[in-house]
Amino acid sequence: MLSMGIYNSYLRGIFDMKKIFSIFLVSFALVFSSSAFANKIGVVYDSGGKFDKSFNELAYESALRVQDELGWTMVEFEASNNTQIEQGMRKIADRGASLIVAMGFAQADAVAAVAPDYPDINFVAVDVCWVDDPANNIYQACYKEHEGSFLVGMIAAMASQSGTIGFVGGMDIPLIRKFQGGYEQGAQYVNPNITVLANMTGSTPEAWNNPTKGAELTKAQIDGGADVVYQAAGGTGIGVLQAAADAGIMGIGVDTNQNWMHPGNMLTSMLKRLDLTIFEQAEKTQAGRFESGIHILGLAEGMVGYATEDGMVTSEMESAVQAAAADIVSGSMEVADWSQE
Repeated sequence: MLSMGIYNSYLRGIFDMKKIFSIFLVSFALVFSSSAFANKIGVVYDSGGKFDKSFNELAYESALRVQDELGWTMVEFEASNNTQIEQGMRKIADRGASLIVAMGFAQADAVAAVAPDYPDINFVAVDVCWVDDPANNIYQACYKEHEGSFLVGMIAAMASQSGTIGFVGGMDIPLIRKFQGGYEQGAQYVNPNITVLANMTGSTPEAWNNPTKGAELTKAQIDGGADVVYQAAGGTGIGVLQAAADAGIMGIGVDTNQNWMHPGNMLTSMLKRLDLTIFEQAEKTQAGRFESGIHILGLAEGMVGYATEDGMVTSEMESAVQAAAADIVSGSMEVADWSQE
């Protein structure tokens, strides 16, 4: 027979093992719940590439913010061509995404096909404003890029010494015509006699990721007298801004604040606050208050603007631009949308 001391030790051993097992179960449950049941943001990048220092990279940084500040996890897909977009979007949905960000107008068909099949997943479609939404799970974000571009066009005209400025767009599509049109109108508002040289990089999605061509177009505009060049060209814009800096003229960035790229040569950047859109809809998804529908976002909504940090915008320029911005918001001045022409 076991002595009482041995018997008590035996019981304590069983009790300790139960405690260890219970702790293990609790720990496993916590790990499993935080990984398997946490909200997850998915990003499907546009053809310009994830690290374009502009449109796509701003979405990536926004997803990182959602991950860091809201405790979500992240899953991404970068298609090598547009035919892969729908497949990649479905893969992200099948991996348990709570919110999927579709970057760019070229993803409209994929969103229209995928979203109804996943009614419990929310979608943010950037630069898409015409998709039928039977499941009411698509936030369609369209921006008034022409309003923000009007302001940087004013700045370009005020900064120019030659009376000639340039614009380099990416793919020749109505969306990029909005940037060009706003820029030209803003420049002419300041100087009706200004010359604006404008080029598009191409007519296919490759136009978003060709910095060599962007640099060539910029050099040609410089040879034509341009001393300020605005780019709206995705990854191609890296070449535009580099060529401008190499020639000692001023560049204007796009979408995000690109002033840091070439200190001393960056006049300003036109801001398109898709980062705020993405984060806000992640917060609302988490709170059960997601907003579907078409949303037109401009100066009045604080979703386009211009950057002054690390740029070359003077107080005189800023005063003039702020007065024009107030007129646009009030409706006393209208900037034409060239995508509709």
